Amino acid sequence: MWTALALVPAAAIAFALRVNADAADEIKRLAALMEWKPGTIVADIGAGDGRYSFAAAAHVGAGGRVFATEIDGQKIAELRAEVRKRNLQNVIVVESKEADTNLGVSCCDAIFLRRVYHHLTKPAEFDAGLVRSLKPGGRLAIIDFPPRSGLEPVEGVPSNRGGYGIPEKIVIEELTAAGLQVEKVVNDWADKSYCVLFVKK
Repeated sequence: MWTALALVPAAAIAFALRVNADAADEIKRLAALMEWKPGTIVADIGAGDGRYSFAAAAHVGAGGRVFATEIDGQKIAELRAEVRKRNLQNVIVVESKEADTNLGVSCCDAIFLRRVYHHLTKPAEFDAGLVRSLKPGGRLAIIDFPPRSGLEPVEGVPSNRGGYGIPEKIVIEELTAAGLQVEKVVNDWADKSYCVLFVKK
């Protein structure tokens, strides 16, 4: 019994290290795709526990900035606490809304949504905010997955999602309607996801 209990913390630590390494690898690939440089200003929309924001912050360096946005009050409090704990001067936590990122106008060189877009209940309004916050020439990456059978869609999302997830085609239709242009589509992203890269002309 004692041995089994002793192994739990080690297993938990190993899992956390692997998850953070996976996030760093994915951010490295995303940074190359979106052409981040030291000093790039990035937004992570729906940052969750912040692991992708923190990996992005390491990538853009002290001269860059990462806006970590969240809609959930508890997650926002936890993100802010973690930013303080890590003493990250280049991560800014932003409370977003259902239909708006709450980011400034033309504040970002790059914005990414990782497995977040299929949660949007007001995509047209949210997309307008994403476009507004990108600088001219800025890039937006949507990482998401096709609808999965047997799972109900997120409550309140448009009926065209086709289940839990979102078709790549719908992502492209909605964001080109918002005024962005497709730059690249990557269909072999991690965890059976796709990545659509858009640019603001």
